[in-house]
Amino acid sequence: MAEAKLYNQKGDNIGEINLNPKIFGIESNVDLVKQIIVAQLANKREVVADTKTRGEVRGGGKKPWKQKGTGRARQGSIRSPLWKGGGVVFGPTTDRNFSLKVNKKMKKKALFVTLSEKARETAVSVIEEISLAEAKTKNIANLLKKMGFGKKTLVVVNPKDEAVFRAGKNIAGVVITAANSLNVIDVLKNKDLLFTKDAIKIVEDVYLGK
Repeated sequence: MAEAKLYNQKGDNIGEINLNPKIFGIESNVDLVKQIIVAQLANKREVVADTKTRGEVRGGGKKPWKQKGTGRARQGSIRSPLWKGGGVVFGPTTDRNFSLKVNKKMKKKALFVTLSEKARETAVSVIEEISLAEAKTKNIANLLKKMGFGKKTLVVVNPKDEAVFRAGKNIAGVVITAANSLNVIDVLKNKDLLFTKDAIKIVEDVYLGK
């Protein structure tokens, strides 16, 4: 069974805590995780490049010259793709859709796989509670420093812990996230994971359907 270091509210290590094997004890599945990462990045991708077709380019309503008798090739509009300043054929447009669909079971399992890998690397820790007298950055920064957490730390808390979100948002390299909003990329790109006890319970309720 996977275990994690347990800290009290002051940041002192008071022992270890057992982690739910259904979340933190899943076998590795690199292909599944890769598929979810690709889908997650694709769904975040914004369509920026956009070109105009001949119907969208302004002007070109008048025929450049008469159809016959000039010795030149017939032309109907100066906004033809053949002309400089004309429309673009097969160019990129904003109606492209890069999103990829992934079913919920796959997404959930990939999250469990990444959390399990972190647990095997002893990169998962639990704190009883993050109790702040004031929602100040230095308070949570000092707490994390005392526990030995530096940059690339993901702190998972109860979504109602507004004081923690406010205090932690300005700490470089530290990401504060709600327990019901975990995703594969956030888990992988951070070196250490710190859960509050409340957050562990919420993860079990949300992702195991309790």
